Amino acid sequence: MAEQNGTINYVALAQAPRLLMECELKPLQGHRFQPTGFSDLGPARYTAPDGTEMLLVESAQSVANRLEAAIWDEADDNLIEPLRGLPFILVKQGDRRLTNSILEAHRINSPYILEGGDKKVYDELKKGAAGMEKGAVDIRALAKLILRYDPNAVLHGVFLAKSNLAGGRLRMTRLISGFIEAQGAAPAESGGVKDDRVDPSGDTKKGFGNVPFPRTEFTA
Repeated sequence: MAEQNGTINYVALAQAPRLLMECELKPLQGHRFQPTGFSDLGPARYTAPDGTEMLLVESAQSVANRLEAAIWDEADDNLIEPLRGLPFILVKQGDRRLTNSILEAHRINSPYILEGGDKKVYDELKKGAAGMEKGAVDIRALAKLILRYDPNAVLHGVFLAKSNLAGGRLRMTRLISGFIEAQGAAPAESGGVKDDRVDPSGDTKKGFGNVPFPRTEFTA
């Protein structure tokens, strides 16, 4: 960040093409924490060039999910009060609010939005993307198109992977992103047991009996 005498130089930031912020974090309670995990990898551990043991605590995807959760009011099933009025795509099943483009993992590219019986959104996107079938995709035009339906999808990116939409090439990278890494990471092994107070030796395959389990957290 641009600084001047220890304060932020907002004049310089007005012309900056991007803003990078870095801050130090620590667990809110104790020293242990649970990092993000991947089904085929487990925790993302790696070694930095200087030999420091590193750990990916929150990926860009999980940070995006947390940022989106911060603008959503679960109790009212709507955007938080200061943001109400911004467009997003709501999917309904009868009178029931089923899901929406802010909560869906792939935002506007959700199958509930583009693959359902109601083709209104798909048809509008196809109409708006007319002319992008060949040549380089006009990202500015694509951003204007997506902005009409969900500004959140412009901020966090979207990939309209449908062959009938400009050959599946309509992709916007994230405008805002983040990640959390831990330095000097080391595992903190623990565990527990699902206790069956009636029959500890029962058939565990059917949910009976005592079932011990491991837990791997980290400290850094």
